[in-house]
Amino acid sequence: MPVSDIPLGEIQQYKSLRDSVTDALRTAIIIGDLQEGTLYSAPALAAPLGVSATPVREAMMDLAREGLVITVKNKGFRITVMTGADLEEQTQVRQLLEGPAMRALAGRLPAEELTALRELADRIAEGAREGDLNAYLHEDREFHARLLEHTGNRHLVELTTRLRGQTRLKALRKLADSGRLVDSAQEHHQMLDLLAAGDGAGAFDLIIRHIGHASRLWSTGDEETDEAPSTLLDLVP
Repeated sequence: MPVSDIPLGEIQQYKSLRDSVTDALRTAIIIGDLQEGTLYSAPALAAPLGVSATPVREAMMDLAREGLVITVKNKGFRITVMTGADLEEQTQVRQLLEGPAMRALAGRLPAEELTALRELADRIAEGAREGDLNAYLHEDREFHARLLEHTGNRHLVELTTRLRGQTRLKALRKLADSGRLVDSAQEHHQMLDLLAAGDGAGAFDLIIRHIGHASRLWSTGDEETDEAPSTLLDLVP
């Protein structure tokens, strides 16, 4: 697909230009608009974004550190390839990390923090309703990182955020267009309800299911594979 046909859209800057460009390119990689294995130059990507090549290069360097692209000297950036097996293994690691974390956080979040997290959950749902996948993924990333910050373990926050940013959710636009993404977005509110009620077991079960969507429903759009077993979960008590 020619870069000119990729639906990147001009940057609507609401934070630093570098961060805005990084978010836009990360979203394009995650949902498959920028194709795996393909080499892109910074000037070619800059044009549809309505920016110069410099912030694109800076953004791509950030994404290279996240493992989403590989720098090709004097040519540009190649989108890394993630197989279905890679995504499933990544999903299992996230479940093993975030499941026990949600169980531990149940009943421990201050009321004012729950209010702030509900506002983030509202914005995730709004992005799903409006089909704004850039906003949806950005707010989703912020929601889960902020929630996990309450564990007090910065390494856990950094690792899970990095893994979340590497996912490939190629069916996300199709789900948004059909309205089915709204149902998944509501799981953020359900999670906060469980945490507020001190229901650790319920929070554990919900985050396992929520993360499982990443390598199944959100990746393929196939509901029949959404509850495929993750063998590593047998190790979790």
